[in-house]
Amino acid sequence: MSNNAKGLALTSLGVLIMSLESLFIKFTSISSFLFSFYMGIFMFISMASTLLFKEKNFVKNAIKSSYVVLIVCAILMAVSNILFISAVKTTTVANVVIIFSTAALFSALFAYLFYKEKITKNIIIASFFMFVGLYIIFNDQLDIGSSEGNIYALLCTALFSIFFVLLSRYKEMDRVVLTALSGVALSVIAFFFCDDLAIDFKTLLIIMAMGLIISPFSRVLIGNGAIYISASEVSLLMIIETIMAPIWVWLFLNEIPSSYTFIGGSIIILTLIVNSLYTLKKDISYK
Repeated sequence: MSNNAKGLALTSLGVLIMSLESLFIKFTSISSFLFSFYMGIFMFISMASTLLFKEKNFVKNAIKSSYVVLIVCAILMAVSNILFISAVKTTTVANVVIIFSTAALFSALFAYLFYKEKITKNIIIASFFMFVGLYIIFNDQLDIGSSEGNIYALLCTALFSIFFVLLSRYKEMDRVVLTALSGVALSVIAFFFCDDLAIDFKTLLIIMAMGLIISPFSRVLIGNGAIYISASEVSLLMIIETIMAPIWVWLFLNEIPSSYTFIGGSIIILTLIVNSLYTLKKDISYK
């Protein structure tokens, strides 16, 4: 299997698994902070167990190479996870994943601000149409909860984009170590906002499945896949989550998005597809 094929397979599988997260969050009725606290513990257990199969020197070198950036990335991942869970609990899944799908544009903006990477003309054009789509989604003022959830989703997207820019710059950073550390950060941050740590067994099992398997392994797969393929290919494959997450929730919980989400989301998804295909074609022509 070629490196490109390996990257596409790893990333696609990771995104497909990640699309189940929203459904698992919707299955629970506890607060986003209590959910995050237990999820962080299970994420750490999952990744720490994986690290036992690696040499100790490898882990030591992974932390030594860029430990400051590693800690920053872990905190960014943790806070964005809390915001994502809060968003899913306060608005429709379709709203959350569609807003989250604009991460590629935020990444381009932060890459320019942090590293002076040039913003191409197609990104500027795509940004215009995406912000039109976002405006339509945010214009849905049917209830306060929806607006609150949209804001959580937007903040989550911004923090995740900064995380992704740093991850792209520091390719040598070990994804398993990073995910394990982010689990610790997630639990520590959430702990200070939890009034009570009591949880029923059914909810604990749901979070266990998400924290031990779905969340950590999906992120490791995407992170490793991104090593072999271009950012434009990753962006195109992320559309899998945008489409599949609302379908899972519709199938199991019968959650139907508003007409605003359908209209705004259609504009954003179409823009993403056109922009990603254009960038991909451009990348191929340069090879």
